Amino acid sequence: MAACLMTVHAHPDDESSKGAGTVALYHDAGVHTVLVCCTGGEEGDVLNPRLDTPEVRSNLARIRKQELNKAATLIGYDEIRFLGYRDSGMPGSPANSHPHSFAAAPIAEAVERLVAEIRRSKPQVIVAYPQEQGGYRHPDHLKAHEVTVAAFEAAADGNVYPGAGPPFAPLKLYYVVWSKERARSIIANFRSRGMNPPFDDRWVDKLPELSDNVVRVDISKYLSRVSAALHAHATQIDPDSPFWAGFDPQFAYPFEEYILARSRLPHDVDNARYGLFGGVEEFLSTAATPRHDDVGG
Repeated sequence: MAACLMTVHAHPDDESSKGAGTVALYHDAGVHTVLVCCTGGEEGDVLNPRLDTPEVRSNLARIRKQELNKAATLIGYDEIRFLGYRDSGMPGSPANSHPHSFAAAPIAEAVERLVAEIRRSKPQVIVAYPQEQGGYRHPDHLKAHEVTVAAFEAAADGNVYPGAGPPFAPLKLYYVVWSKERARSIIANFRSRGMNPPFDDRWVDKLPELSDNVVRVDISKYLSRVSAALHAHATQIDPDSPFWAGFDPQFAYPFEEYILARSRLPHDVDNARYGLFGGVEEFLSTAATPRHDDVGG
């Protein structure tokens, strides 16, 4: 069985700001990479003043899908799959209750859709969002966490969602996180150049501290690729915003960080040393698949 990595994101552009360098690294190492996007991003603002026109706003869903296709190609995703829900908008907005929104979707329905994608592509490793997301309470991000955790468990059970395909048990579920260390590094980089940082200490306080079991993937060779993917989402990035400047190679933190949330491996693995596929190589060796512990953190 070939190695496969699946990431689950709420909207187009999330795939470029959360874990893109890791996906690029594993893709280049021969891992099959699958992006599941829960919504179409219909409720996103046009953050680039140069593109904020009536024509762009009236075609935003189509444009954001085009931007996603471009970004995913730059990163190295082999597949893009959509769960088929509508963007739910920010907390408290009328879009939250739109009948086709992700936030309004019955949880069992959304889980079944993701289970079908897991059983189809058979990823050994899945990356999702944590429950606590640095104070960012977007309904679609919260729902993406809930649905992915449930689908990770349900995909392995043949008695659950039998119409979603034969059961398959992913081996590991990770949460991609922004750590205090990452934010502090970016702040220090800005200040060393005499520039105001893109966020303040109050936001940093909401982020998690790194612990010994956190996986840090070195993406220093992929910073330019991540920046290019972010800027492919032209409607979503204000080119004059210092926040987005924080993702540019000259400012960026050269690591992406993950917390292991679930594991079906029968033994302990030094994930911090071997990366997201730590321990999975033994499983893959039964199918005579190359080892992947050379692409860890």
